[in-house]
Amino acid sequence: MGPSGVPVSGVETPLPAATLSRRMATVRTAARLHFGFGNLSLAHARLYGGVGVTLDAPRLVVEADRAAPVTVTDETGASESFRSTVESYAERAADLLDVDGAALTVHERLPRHVGLGSGTQLALAVYAATAAAHDRPVDVREAAPALGRGGRSGIGVAGFESGGFLVDGGHPTSQFTTDRPADGEWTVPPVIARHELPEDWRFVLVLPDAEPGRNGDNEDASMRAVVESADPALADEISAVLTRRVLPAAALGRRQEFGAALAEIGRLNGAWYTDAQGGVFRPPVGRIVDELGTHPAIDGVGQSSWGPTVYGLTHIDAVESARAAGRDALAVAGVDGDVLVAGPRNSGATIER
Repeated sequence: MGPSGVPVSGVETPLPAATLSRRMATVRTAARLHFGFGNLSLAHARLYGGVGVTLDAPRLVVEADRAAPVTVTDETGASESFRSTVESYAERAADLLDVDGAALTVHERLPRHVGLGSGTQLALAVYAATAAAHDRPVDVREAAPALGRGGRSGIGVAGFESGGFLVDGGHPTSQFTTDRPADGEWTVPPVIARHELPEDWRFVLVLPDAEPGRNGDNEDASMRAVVESADPALADEISAVLTRRVLPAAALGRRQEFGAALAEIGRLNGAWYTDAQGGVFRPPVGRIVDELGTHPAIDGVGQSSWGPTVYGLTHIDAVESARAAGRDALAVAGVDGDVLVAGPRNSGATIER
């Protein structure tokens, strides 16, 4: 639940009278890492099943005021296409909430299409801010399908709700096959496991200057091709790693075991995507993963979603060493880029009124 009695999960609670007179609402959320899926084969009963973690940075901050019609102000200096995307989500939100509109201001934003979940966080933040500004309950899980989010992985929606390390239960394979059903015929996958990670864990994020990760129609086409040919045996291997190694390590706070097991899930997932992305990891990610993984301060390395972001798990006391390792990995791969450090975020988005 966000501040001022605004529910994030959809359970409506009374608001103080003073709050009802307010017209402004601010939503703060942040990035996520997506480590892979539990199953991409049509031979198993449930499809997808995302595995991921919510981070405390980079951040997205969206403010909304009651207004008609929809207007958007971007203070981050992004491209016109970003502003258009915000406007589109705001118009959808206004329709879903049956309100005249909202004046949206984006104060901070996530890097787009790099594997950090920018699309889902933006859609949900715009919806939540618009709802809160109009004194409506905020149920992002219910709204997500109409916003075009949660159709494969439920990690972004669950991260917005509660944060933490998350595993979702996927969708019924018989319902989804290789294409998502029509809107209204599916719901966001349920969370089947959630753990809060230790506050002193850190993720070093290496963002190479490379082609954006796949999104939109291009991503849909790639996923169809992968699902149609996915080896079901890989899902059995991933299930074993997830249940016997990842989840116990998360529950017990064992960083080295957790990182090594996540890296294995990433490699197993990459075997499904070899044809779609040109290798277990997409170029130039593979070279960065190999180099970063040799550093003693890094416990596990992989590619987030379609990339090109590479993550490595480390400890707060080794941040500077891990950051330097990220810069060295970019140099070895022969590409420019940025290196960021983020901690786990064990709580959901905040809504301030």
